[in-house]
Amino acid sequence: MKCSVAFLLAAAAFVAPLHAQLLPGAPAATTTQSLDRIVAVANDDIILQSELDEAVRSVQQQYAAHPDQLPPADILHKQVLQRLIMMRLQVQKALDQGIHVSEADVDAAVDGVAKQNNISADQLRAEIERTGSFAQFRQQLADQLMVQRLHTSVVHDSVSVTDSEVDNLLNSPTYKAGEVHIGHIQISIPSGADAAAIHASQEKAEQAETAIKGGMDFNAAAIRYSDATDALDGGDLGWMRLDELPAAFADAVTSMQPGQVSPPMRGPTGFHIIKLFGQRQPGKQVVTEFHARQILIAPSDLLSSAQAEQKAQGLYERIVDKHEDFAKLAKADSTDYTTANAGGDMGWFQPQAVDPAIAQHLQAMKDGDVSKPFQASDGWHVVQRLGARESDVTEETARNQARQAIGNRKAEEAYEDFLREMRASAYIKILVPSLAEGTAEAPSTASRGE
Repeated sequence: MKCSVAFLLAAAAFVAPLHAQLLPGAPAATTTQSLDRIVAVANDDIILQSELDEAVRSVQQQYAAHPDQLPPADILHKQVLQRLIMMRLQVQKALDQGIHVSEADVDAAVDGVAKQNNISADQLRAEIERTGSFAQFRQQLADQLMVQRLHTSVVHDSVSVTDSEVDNLLNSPTYKAGEVHIGHIQISIPSGADAAAIHASQEKAEQAETAIKGGMDFNAAAIRYSDATDALDGGDLGWMRLDELPAAFADAVTSMQPGQVSPPMRGPTGFHIIKLFGQRQPGKQVVTEFHARQILIAPSDLLSSAQAEQKAQGLYERIVDKHEDFAKLAKADSTDYTTANAGGDMGWFQPQAVDPAIAQHLQAMKDGDVSKPFQASDGWHVVQRLGARESDVTEETARNQARQAIGNRKAEEAYEDFLREMRASAYIKILVPSLAEGTAEAPSTASRGE
């Protein structure tokens, strides 16, 4: 699964996305305190009108350049509220399972967001405080990290991939079909729904289909009608291997041409509409591999970093100026014990398999060159490049991608089942009638206990 901070921010459209926070000209936070009210209850937690308004405002800022893609305000409020409810339920479940995040974890997430926006953490804080609360932003990041860890916990023991599954996938027509770029609209059927509720979902799906046929942009239709977690991102699932899709989706896509939209399809969780934006075949995967040897001088309690650098410099001079044997010096002095006995020989490897500093130096060197001492994450290195070659890793890459695709599909199915069960057993009550109309919860009922 994609688990970067970028994924966390993009996947949770119901919390303030960073690019919304950084929009120029965003309205400053008001200092006028209005009377707040509870709009929904989710188990032992509540959602306030102010929280809902802030989340809606963030989505509106996100689409400030394309406001026509947003649904009417009443529908947007309902969509955002449903996402707030699901976030609260997932955070509660994470806490129940003993999942927590530390202040250091949140600090690292903040730093990551700042780097993605090419600013410092202090600049990020100043920008967020210009339009809102930095403490609230940190809490949103903490919640998203908790949900990420909950996801990992849920799927960890329930998802396994065998070699036979990989072989079967590599030999299947769907895998050989390559990658597809698709959009998705989901009209969910509530757990335990009766015939009337199923009919209502079907009607909504047909309304979405009619709107698209009438000329509405698919992404705008997804924002307006879909209740999937990617709805406020326009339902865009990006490029995916055909085999990563549920079987019903894959069957539909294989008979479609780019630009076509499927009719509503009934699935276990609801009705689905798919648009095929594009299709492509993966190319040959060729990478540069290096053969090198190294001497590592790692700092320790008895050797400071400066002393390690000085020792590495001395070894470099003995190799370059005095022409002493690299392999003998590596055996005698290198603290990389996995390569020292082999004279520092690292064998053939791909750049991503070693510290980025080592890869960077090797790419700038010629065969036979010996690097000056440089610092990497584990200490000071002297490296000699012995060779470079182009290696075809298409088959290896294909197996890795196939294994990941199967794992991703199983993980998403497992987590979707988990969310449905979690929501079905939760106490959810929407207290504002206008926010409950047309949703799974009527204003006078709850998911459990009433």
